[in-house]
Amino acid sequence: MNRYTFPALAMVALLATGCASGLGSDDYQRSDARRVYEVKMGVVESVRNVKIEGSKSGVGTATGAVVGGVAGSNIGQGKGAIVGAVLGAVAGGVAGKAIEEHATKTNGLELTVRLDSGRTIAIVQEDTGESFRVGDRVRLLESGGESRVTH
Repeated sequence: MNRYTFPALAMVALLATGCASGLGSDDYQRSDARRVYEVKMGVVESVRNVKIEGSKSGVGTATGAVVGGVAGSNIGQGKGAIVGAVLGAVAGGVAGKAIEEHATKTNGLELTVRLDSGRTIAIVQEDTGESFRVGDRVRLLESGGESRVTH
């Protein structure tokens, strides 16, 4: 293993965890296309900044375990290399999980909206820079238990 292998594998792990889909009002998955959305109108009653935890897909853990195992296997020879690979894989898996969760953590908004029907709801979505203020007229798109707030 040369001096470029570990940084290259670490970069692959970060890129893989960075591919998580967004949670903002403008972010749609492919499966959202051609889906019927119920549209509700309302007024923003409160806006609160929140943190949305990072993903726990297992990609970071698996990648970290591979990187750690490869790095650890270069310690010693024979049984020492095997022990190093196992310990490296465990440590790498733990580190990879932490890196994935941290790299995919994002800022969010908790929006409390009083719908025209009189019902009050709260939705958390990623803060993509779209500005929401108390009193703003907004629309809520809802489908299959998922919702988003837009202007």
